[in-house]
Order: sequence, then structure tokens, then C-alpha cells
Amino acid sequence: MKPNARERLIEGTRQLLWERGYVGTSPTAILARSGVGQGSMYHHFDGKPDLVLAAEQRSAELMQQQIVEAFAAEGNALERITRYLGRERDVLRGCSVGRLTADPEVMADDTLRAPIRETFEVLHEHLRRTIAEGVAAGEFAGDLDIDETASAIAAVIQGAYALARAAQAIEPFDRAIRGVLSLLRASAPHAN
Repeated sequence: MKPNARERLIEGTRQLLWERGYVGTSPTAILARSGVGQGSMYHHFDGKPDLVLAAEQRSAELMQQQIVEAFAAEGNALERITRYLGRERDVLRGCSVGRLTADPEVMADDTLRAPIRETFEVLHEHLRRTIAEGVAAGEFAGDLDIDETASAIAAVIQGAYALARAAQAIEPFDRAIRGVLSLLRASAPHAN
């Protein structure tokens, strides 16, 4: 069954935001990408900001779902973190949520920034909780700062996307992920 016009508008806008950012996501481009008429756009949304917010919320929901699923799976803390970091991604395209942090129009608007902030809060909380479990189980050093380590891992992911996009190669991303996992393994009490 073909998605309805509202869904096609959201998905088309989501893809355009990921590729072009807010300014590059013009109403004309949205209509061309989604294959719907102008009347449908204004029937379902109050304008571009309303549609962009719906598209951002969709990207945020998808990323948050991936986070929840990766960390809910079986395995010890390191295995769950490794699974999340190693999940299949379109590395050269970048993070559909993280890329929006470089968009001045999105960052200047509290409402448009909210789905991004919330998504990174979900990631931080899942990382923090998993690292805490790893510390409690003796997988990681007892003096490991849980919040700082969770923030560092999230920063490595986003930075790895930037490195890969700059090089137009996946290897810088993979190298950064291997590096952060090596640091986590090195923090294990038996590694000292």
C-alpha cells in the first residue's frame, strides 16, 4: 500500500533535511521529493517549519528506536555498546539527527532543536546506564567517570561521521569506533 500524502511529505522532508539542511529543503524540493501537490502540503501542515518539525521528530523517533533496541539486546555492557557502535549505518551520509546540529536555522529555534536534544539525551542515558552496569560487573574500572565516558562515546560517534564525510571514506569512522572500544576494553580492571 502506498503511503498517504502526509507520510510521503514527512519522509521526503526528512530525507531532504538529512541531505541539504533546512535552507536547502525548499517547499518546491519537498513537493518534488514526496510526489504530492502543494494543496496536500498545506492541508496537512501549517507551513515549512511545521513540516520540518514533523520530519525531525520522525528522524528522532527512528534513531531513538535504534538506540533502545541495541541496548535492550542480550549481552554484557561492552557487547551492547559494541553492538550499538557497530550497527549498520550510512556513514558517508552522516547522522540524520546529528547533522542538524550544524544547521543555523534549526539551532536558532528551540522547537526545532528539541528533537535533536532529546535524542542525544536518550543516547547519553542508555550509554550511561550500560557503562554503570559494566562498572558494577567489573567489566570497566571502578573509577571510570560514567557520565564523561558516555559523553565521550557519543562525541566519538558524531566526530567519526565528520571524519568519514571529510575523507569520503568509511575507514575513518571505523577507526574511531575501534579506538573508543579499545579504550573501553583497556579500562577493564584486569587490563591494568
